[in-house]
Amino acid sequence: MASVTLEIPKELKIKLDHFSDLNWSAIAREAFTEKLKDLEFLEKFKSESKLTEEEALNLGTKINTAVSKKYKKSQKK
Repeated sequence: MASVTLEIPKELKIKLDHFSDLNWSAIAREAFTEKLKDLEFLEKFKSESKLTEEEALNLGTKINTAVSKKYKKSQKK
């Protein structure tokens, strides 16, 4: 297995040390794997999409607005 060295802020290191019984290497591997799956999915989706970048951004804005409105309504109940 290959090794990777990361630099993290001191404050984060202190918080990680508080939970020293956790296997942070395994947690990082899982996080990297999940992020790569997301990126690979987006890459594949993008390559198969017929939308222009502008159309995709507009669609994303509309979706965000709709989700935000739905969330706000559910919070009022």
